[in-house]
Formats: sequence, structure tokens, C-alpha cells
Amino acid sequence: MGRVQRRGERREFAMTHFLASQNDPDGRKLEEILAMLRRDVITQSEKIAEDPRPEARQVLDNNVRILQLLTEAIHLSETSTRVLDRAFGPSQSGSGGSPRIGRA
Repeated sequence: MGRVQRRGERREFAMTHFLASQNDPDGRKLEEILAMLRRDVITQSEKIAEDPRPEARQVLDNNVRILQLLTEAIHLSETSTRVLDRAFGPSQSGSGGSPRIGRA
């Protein structure tokens, strides 16, 4: 991730792996990534939905809860995007623009 900062050195920040940023203009919005994960969990859950074993039922129950949490996270992320769009206009990070909030 990052390295230890030594006295007198400039601090380096870790870049994102998946999210759009100045360093990765082709990255995705958080809500897009969460929606992809949700689709994957649904696909995996469909494969075990008919398995009557207790282990499969427990995993399916866990997946249902995970889906609820992912959906909540998607809604929160979409709300944040709307707040930023309303306050600062559309993101320009895809074209190398600076972040709308926080440091570059």
C-alpha cells in the first residue's frame, strides 16, 4: 500500500485500484462496482438456492444479508454522487480533471 514516511520526504498517497481518480481516469464509480458485486452474489446464490444442506442454507442466508448491505451501500454512494454533482457539477476525473473535493 504505502511506505513509511521518513523525515524530510514527501508523503506519497496510495492510488485507488478500482475507483476513478486522476491517476485512473478509466476507473469506475463506487456504486457501479458495488452493483457488479451484487450481481455476482446473486449469480452465485442462484447456484446454491436449491441445495437443501444446512451449510448451503447458511451461505444463502448470509448472501441475502450481504445483498441487503450492498444495496444500502449502493444507495449511499448514489446519494453522495448526487450531492457532488449538485454542488460541483459532473466529475471531470475521467478527463484528467482535479477532484471535486479533497486533495489531488
